Amino acid sequence: MAIAETPTDVRTFRILVSDPISDRGVERLRSADGVDVDVRPGLAPEALLECIGAYDALIVRSGTRVTPDVIEAGTRLRAIGRAGSGVDNIHLESATARGIVVMNTPGGNSVAAAEQTVALMTALARNVAPANRDLVVDGKWNRKLYTGIELAGKSIGVVGLGRIGREVARRASGLQMRVLGYDPYVGEDVCTALGIERLDLDALYAASDVVSLHLPLTPSTRGMIDADALAKFKPGARLINCARGPLIDEAALLEALEQGRLAGAGLDVFETEPPEDLTLVRHPKVVATPHLGASTVEAQERVGTEICDKVLDYLETGAILDAVNFPAIGREAYAEVRPVMHLADRLGRFLFQYAEGARDRLEIDVQGRFLELPSKPIAMAAAQGALSTALADGVSLLNALSKATEQGWTIEDRRSNTPSRFAGLLRLTLAGADGSTTVAGTLFDGGQARLVEIDGVPIESAAEGTMLCSRNKDVPGVVGRIGSHLGEARVNIAGLQLGTISGTDEALAILNVDRLPDDETLDAIRAIPEMLSVRTIVL
Repeated sequence: MAIAETPTDVRTFRILVSDPISDRGVERLRSADGVDVDVRPGLAPEALLECIGAYDALIVRSGTRVTPDVIEAGTRLRAIGRAGSGVDNIHLESATARGIVVMNTPGGNSVAAAEQTVALMTALARNVAPANRDLVVDGKWNRKLYTGIELAGKSIGVVGLGRIGREVARRASGLQMRVLGYDPYVGEDVCTALGIERLDLDALYAASDVVSLHLPLTPSTRGMIDADALAKFKPGARLINCARGPLIDEAALLEALEQGRLAGAGLDVFETEPPEDLTLVRHPKVVATPHLGASTVEAQERVGTEICDKVLDYLETGAILDAVNFPAIGREAYAEVRPVMHLADRLGRFLFQYAEGARDRLEIDVQGRFLELPSKPIAMAAAQGALSTALADGVSLLNALSKATEQGWTIEDRRSNTPSRFAGLLRLTLAGADGSTTVAGTLFDGGQARLVEIDGVPIESAAEGTMLCSRNKDVPGVVGRIGSHLGEARVNIAGLQLGTISGTDEALAILNVDRLPDDETLDAIRAIPEMLSVRTIVL
């Protein structure tokens, strides 16, 4: 069951591949039913702007710049796939605001990037690049000049302990190096399991013979290796960067190399690619490569096929995996939370159509086994359901919470240990100055979304389709008269559920119908003397 804007009718998806990816990945796309693929590497920015409006998805590597203008022009875009891990060439804020999911392949090139890191570190330690240049270009046999160091027994400081950083740590341990690590988001247990000594950043700089960077590029990490940071490095240390070029202030690095405070630098990435000023690249203490971290046959095969599979899965089913603008959830966890997200979406849609008066607060109360699931995707789905009814256009799972804020809504995500008659229960309340309305639902066998309560009244119905919801005096004959009016209008009743409101003489009814009654029929139903209110619901 799809969560985010997956169409119910059969249609053709159009996908643009604007950077080179593996042939196997392209073949995955072309072999899928209902998919048209255009492979157009090297598109000029103007050409991309001109054509992007015709596509449902865009697949890139690092070459294509997905700017706010591109996203604005992509009126059909629902997904952007990055064959690789870094997404600094994609304007995430614009994509999220438009409800476009941005997916990457964070694990596909981990081994390749880690091996490139080790290659640069080894090349620096043994002076491979200058020795090779002297021998091959100038025919010089300078054995004594290029005496190197052994890595065994040295300390490596791994800054960033994500997938690639951990792979580097494993390989450094195999080289008998002392592995130090820094990552504010990784716990002590992970470091212990990998044999990493966890330090704060300044202590790591001071203790490391080699510092290796494995961080994403963010406002807080941009230029983090500046003159102040380099002054804290151990004298004679070596710096490796196979992550993102702008992590380093290149002018400060060049000065540190010139002054001899650093013994060398291994750089696979640069502030500007390709570099316009080659002074740093050509420095005798630098080993430089042209962004080869992910450039192995195996890695390109993996990231190309993985991103194509993820984009296809999202377009066809709504499944979101490895999205950088959606909560990080593993495949197994997503399979568990996804039916509850669908339930939240249905309840949100029902609630907004059922509630009356001004509302500006959405409360989400999770109970029972649903407490074991990640909460944010459920809140996002509930907000999407309510707001897509309110705003009609422009609301998706990804931007629902921000859209709610724009509308002046507050979202309250609660976790409750209140006993429930169901194994898992989700209760949504829409509240405001005019009062509040609450609905609750659960999942039946097979993940079927069920409505089980309205304003505290137990009443059960499938949370799908078209409904007529009435509140009336609890006297005989009311439901029969409703049925008579619907029958005269040739509206078929597929199901009927009743609930009495405790402590009152009132009752609720939900009639599942095959289509909405016309206004004349609705007016006739509302005119029944015992009728208090009638609402139509379309889910």
